Amino acid sequence: MTVGYHSPMPPARTGVAGYSEALVRALAGLMRVTVNSSRYSDVELWHLGNNALHRPILEKSLQRPGVAVLHDAVLHHFYLGGNDEERYLEEFVYNYGEWSRGLARELWKRRAHSAGDPEYFRYPMLRRVIEASRCVVVHNPMAAAFVREHVPEARVEEIPHLFDAPEPPPQFVIARVRERFGPGAVVFGLFGHLRESKRVLQVLHAFARVRRDHPHAWLVAAGEMASQDLARAAAPYWTNPGIVRLPYLSESEFWKWAHAVDVCINLRNPCAGETSGIMVRFAGIGRCVVATDGAEISRWPQDACLRVDAGLAEEEMLEAYLRWACSTPAAVREIGHRAAAHIAAHHAPARVARLWVDLLERLA
Repeated sequence: MTVGYHSPMPPARTGVAGYSEALVRALAGLMRVTVNSSRYSDVELWHLGNNALHRPILEKSLQRPGVAVLHDAVLHHFYLGGNDEERYLEEFVYNYGEWSRGLARELWKRRAHSAGDPEYFRYPMLRRVIEASRCVVVHNPMAAAFVREHVPEARVEEIPHLFDAPEPPPQFVIARVRERFGPGAVVFGLFGHLRESKRVLQVLHAFARVRRDHPHAWLVAAGEMASQDLARAAAPYWTNPGIVRLPYLSESEFWKWAHAVDVCINLRNPCAGETSGIMVRFAGIGRCVVATDGAEISRWPQDACLRVDAGLAEEEMLEAYLRWACSTPAAVREIGHRAAAHIAAHHAPARVARLWVDLLERLA
């Protein structure tokens, strides 16, 4: 059996690229895989997300039915960014009916606020992709629910997000990074594409208050800002004590800094039904992760991460967790150990690849 694998690949600046490289490597020993080939295969895998890099993949997936892999279970922003008003309106109406045209027109007018406005996340706009696919693969129960809301009869399969552990950097490299923080430091990390839904400003507000009482606390913020508005709002914080601002990191630089961090802050609000590759990566190397509670992480043991409620108490809960982490580093490390055990049991390449092979053989 031949599998056609369609996805951004490294060095593309998207987490899907790194994920796909690892999954192709895991599948290659079990079946024949062609990557981004124009030739037809027995089964086609179309990896879809909100990044514009996925546009040609989505367009081809509508012409060649196969397996749609939803890395983002909300494609609303994808359609906002790649269409004119009329095409956007028609896509919205296709998903939600003619009665919704007025709502779509209003959302189009207010699209400058779409990155953080929950209204845009209530309409994932998945129907066309689902109807054109033989099967839809998701990584968590929330994404599966989004699919069934659009097409109740759709075939949906949940397969865990793969984690292929890289060789860790040498200890002296990690120690050299940690030197800049000083002895006894507790280092928090905010990694990836820094967008409004990752609660960047809320993280900066909470950390500023914690730092006043815990001068050994540090925050590493690495990644590109998703919008100019967010960049302007966050700019005054980058010179605050205890903050290290880094650009988008290459793979080797990412892992160097990841191993130097004690706690990863990985909030998502509003949620897009995605399983965070950042969360899986940090948990996989034994780091404690602070995440927004919800169905996206419902498969995780309660004691394998710190859960923050979305809503009015969000920033207060985050601040409390940061203070607790500064005071109880041993407990933080224990949570990281439990997270790593969960990832090793459920997200290991061999297990995930076997689940994929079983599905693809049934489809073929």
